[in-house]
Amino acid sequence: MNETRETTSNTWHAGEREAQRRAGVAEKLAAHGPRVLRPFMTEQHRQFFGQLPFLVVGSVDDQGRPSASLLSGYPGFAASPDPGTLLVSALPCAGDPLAQALKPGAALGILGIELPTRRRNRVNGRVAQVTADGFSLAVDQSYGNCPQYIHARDYLRWAGDGPVPPTGVEALAKLDDEAREFIARADTLFLASTAAPAADGRFSAVDVSHRGGLPGFLKLADDGAIELPDYRGNFYFNSIGNLMTHPFIGLLIVDFDSRDLLQLAGNAEVIWDGEALARHPGAQRLIRIGDASGRWLRSGFPLAMAAPELSPQAIAAAAS
Repeated sequence: MNETRETTSNTWHAGEREAQRRAGVAEKLAAHGPRVLRPFMTEQHRQFFGQLPFLVVGSVDDQGRPSASLLSGYPGFAASPDPGTLLVSALPCAGDPLAQALKPGAALGILGIELPTRRRNRVNGRVAQVTADGFSLAVDQSYGNCPQYIHARDYLRWAGDGPVPPTGVEALAKLDDEAREFIARADTLFLASTAAPAADGRFSAVDVSHRGGLPGFLKLADDGAIELPDYRGNFYFNSIGNLMTHPFIGLLIVDFDSRDLLQLAGNAEVIWDGEALARHPGAQRLIRIGDASGRWLRSGFPLAMAAPELSPQAIAAAAS
């Protein structure tokens, strides 16, 4: 199946359209999509990416497994010299799946998120060139996202001597007690997904997005699967639509106190109703993640952050 978004009149791929149909918003989004999903970066988005100290990048490996990775640098390390290009002057650490996926022609999804202001923008495209200190992205699609479920956190300082790699990378074959406790207290994660590949095996709809909630919003089922609630959002269903056609997921879970990152990959199932969904107040759908494995990136988040101002939407969802 070729899930490429080939024209602006057909903005959404088949998985996104099916999810929108199930949610009853397909007709509205068919008209809305071409107005908000652009094949270039606006001037506002180009300036926004240039002021960020970190990006989250979604990629997919040769086995079709998505991963979410973090790249950081002094503001200006991401720059857009023209509306069709994003330059990133940073590379992933050794052992990060992005290091193997970063090849000319590879599809990437990139999320720019500014935690102090709750602003976020997404840009998806293909790697145009890889250099000794970074890469360039040829833009396929760029669009803004609302601030919902983002906990505002001010930057205090670089935690070390500027943007540096993790202090350690540790493989995690399955979730252990430390990982389960880490997941249970998380309030922020990033989710990587991709639609099914084209007939030639190439992936085109790689995407990465933010998910947030109050600590405890992620739950572990009796069989060890991670349950990620999907709250009311913009109804684009970029992630859900991808998972409906290609049920594999990458997670990057953040602890802003320890600055550890937990990078996981697993199988994904979208649950639209039933008993499992009822365990998550305010959730409209549920992403169930099984067979999760990955790695710890110790001190992998490069900034020291202030205490959060909790998202009003996350508070409301937990109370519903």
